[in-house]
Formats: sequence, C-alpha cells, structure tokens
Amino acid sequence: MAASTRVDGLDRVAGARPAARPVLLATLGVPFEHAAAQLAVDTAVEAGARLVIANVVELAPLPLSVVLGYDHIDEPDVTEALLAPAELARALGVEVERLLVRSPRPIAALLELVTELGPGLLVFGPDQARLRRRRYAKATKAIRESCTCLFWLP
Repeated sequence: MAASTRVDGLDRVAGARPAARPVLLATLGVPFEHAAAQLAVDTAVEAGARLVIANVVELAPLPLSVVLGYDHIDEPDVTEALLAPAELARALGVEVERLLVRSPRPIAALLELVTELGPGLLVFGPDQARLRRRRYAKATKAIRESCTCLFWLP
C-alpha cells in the first residue's frame, strides 16, 4: 500500500513515478557526434527512461533493390559507431531500442517518428563532418519548426 501525505489541502499518494518518456537519439545515416551520444545516454540514465536510437536513411526508389534487400547497406565503421551508444546505455542499465528507418524523405520520416514516440528529448546528433551541409541545415530547420518536444542540436 502506498503512503499518502497531505500538502496544502491536497492528498498526495507516494508511489511509483509515472514512466519517463523515452530519449530519442537520431542520425541520418552517419555516425553520431560524441557529445550527442553522451548526452542522450546520460539523460536516459538520469531520467530512468528508455533510449531509442534511430538511424533514418534515404530509401532509393529502386524496386528491385528493395525486393532483394540491398536497399541500404551500412559501412562497417558506421554500424560500429551506431552500436557504441547502445552498448554503453545497456551497460548502465538502460533499456535500449534500435531502429533503422528507411524512407524516400528521411527528414519527414524523422519528424513522424518523433510524433509517434512522443520522446521527452530528441537528441539530433549526426557527425556534421560526414553529412552534407545543406542536408543538415534542412533537417535542423525542420526540427526547429515542427518538433513538439525538447530537442538538442550540436
């Protein structure tokens, strides 16, 4: 049975806190900046929230590639870099979910993912040295204009 207290005329029941909203760490097919990955993992640990790591990539409009499963092939260093924050978070006791989102419009897909997940924090942290400048600028503009949760940009 949970303990109750009376504060300012209100009865409050002490018990389990409501589940924290997840922390979403997202990139666009490139490794994360170190600061972004560290912030996302630290926030998930401190909040007791699950960490969702999303790699949102462009799906080329080649039907035969999709059928054969060759629509997206990560470079080995990218795969390893995307796995590192997940392993660190799991080692710290955080529930981790990894997603690969393929879309012809990756930025729109990222915003749709934010809407579906309802994260408490979106950490958008692709390595800017490995991402085209225009694409990064377009993504950050879209996040600033339509993101309904807290977000962090490097």
